[in-house]
Amino acid sequence: MIGFTLGGPEGIILLVLVLVLFGGSQLPKLARNLGKAQKEFKDGLDEAKSDDSSDDTESSKADS
Repeated sequence: MIGFTLGGPEGIILLVLVLVLFGGSQLPKLARNLGKAQKEFKDGLDEAKSDDSSDDTESSKADS
């Protein structure tokens, strides 16, 4: 497997590329949308974990 690390020069190049593609005025909106998507993803994971744990307790009650 090939490892990938992002150092200083690569980060600067990536930042410049993003600025060129999206423009400075679009970056706050892009960052806001990425944050919302990350929060929804985490909430979905937490919900799935709580559903799994509640299913486990219900099945153990039914077995008793």
